[in-house]
Amino acid sequence: MDAQQTLTGTGLSDALFAERAPARVSPPAPRTVIIVGAGFSGTAVAIHLLRLPHAAPLRVVLVERASFARGVAYARREKSYLLNVPAARMSASSTDPLEFLRYAQRTLPHATAEDFLPRELYGQYLESSLLAAAVASPPHVRLERVHREVIAIEKARRTRALEVYLEDGRRIISHNVVLATGNPQPAPLRGCEEVRDGRYVADPWRAPVAFRAGETVLVAGTGLTMADIVLAGQDAARGRATIHAVSRHGLIPARQGHLQQVHDPCHGPHLLQGASVSLRRLVRDVRALAEESERCGGDWREAITAVRSLVPALWQRLAAHERRRFLRHVRSYWDVHRHRLPERTWSALDDLRRSGRLLVHAGRILAVQSTGRQLRVTWRARGAGASGTLLVDRVVNCTGPEYDLRHTRERLLRSLVVQGLAVSDSLALGIATDEFGRLVDTSGRAAANLYYIGPMLRPRYWETTAVQELRAHAERLACHLALPAGSWASA
Repeated sequence: MDAQQTLTGTGLSDALFAERAPARVSPPAPRTVIIVGAGFSGTAVAIHLLRLPHAAPLRVVLVERASFARGVAYARREKSYLLNVPAARMSASSTDPLEFLRYAQRTLPHATAEDFLPRELYGQYLESSLLAAAVASPPHVRLERVHREVIAIEKARRTRALEVYLEDGRRIISHNVVLATGNPQPAPLRGCEEVRDGRYVADPWRAPVAFRAGETVLVAGTGLTMADIVLAGQDAARGRATIHAVSRHGLIPARQGHLQQVHDPCHGPHLLQGASVSLRRLVRDVRALAEESERCGGDWREAITAVRSLVPALWQRLAAHERRRFLRHVRSYWDVHRHRLPERTWSALDDLRRSGRLLVHAGRILAVQSTGRQLRVTWRARGAGASGTLLVDRVVNCTGPEYDLRHTRERLLRSLVVQGLAVSDSLALGIATDEFGRLVDTSGRAAANLYYIGPMLRPRYWETTAVQELRAHAERLACHLALPAGSWASA
């Protein structure tokens, strides 16, 4: 045993070396990394940080106002929602693609790689992975969990550290802060601000929805959230509610299929070249790829899967005006083809449409007014000159998150915007960041130690909501934060 090892012990070995050993030196204070939010993104960063080697002491503080390792998507709920992606593509680790499937098979022995499993089970998997990473980490690397809400982050006056303020008045000093706050709330629907008695549901994930038999409901939005809320609501109403779903194009997500993963290296350069030319050329090339897949006995979804891995590079190749054209003309069609529903979920929605219990409309909601115990919704069908009205018992906002920082109602994000530490991008898609996820301030400078990970990375990558994209960002960010002290600030 060498002297250094002996000096870390106690008792007789300390006495034997007392004369020749130097005076004890206090161990260096650990570098602190605070992760705000413990949904998938925050939990994944924590897991990978704990798994990486660290020469110096490290303190990882995971702060969450709700359930750790679950967030909104994988929370425990009365309704058993399904994942929208097969089990084989849901691992939190890119180096072990079947990690989640193996975990699921402990509870569901017959689960296969192509099964769409319960979201609650995925939350259990993330909880288990976080605990395992914390237990396996060396003594000088530790995880702390704080069950509170972060309300503000400020730069320390005399150091490069950040001060993180909690709702209970406490303050934590941190060398690095990672914002992993998840999806913001939806933008409020026009005319619903004064409806306070449960007839208007501003965010269905924060306020559980249970429809009643015989009532008429308007759902604003026809995407993945609509599908979940409509099916859960009809279960509560025993299938006897009438639901109107309205969105600009009236499109609902396509259904998933059992597809072969497409890895043709010839597609990449051709599509990238198309993106460099124009959006029109790129759309034409993707359509041609889908048609080719079907001519060869495949499925159009294989083409979307092939394009998916190229999306960040394609998005970055598009000129700013072409991105605007995409948002205006193509986005809705991309979303319903890219973000698809499990067969079981899609079939249940189709049954409701066939029975007349779900009516999907293309149009815009113009106003919502209270009239007695009901709500009068004024809307205009797509392509129509005149508006119409619907008399409903309830309105549910399923329009999706409000990504424009200028209109955010999130207290922490508002604080960062006011200080000039966070800014929206020119298209109002999310938070402006650099290639490492560092926030870009109002002067255009990237922060030295304030990072973001999650769906509001869309300005740089566009697709940043699925596990496959977010785990890559989490792994990269964890590796960046694990660099020796000093190098992460200038990397």
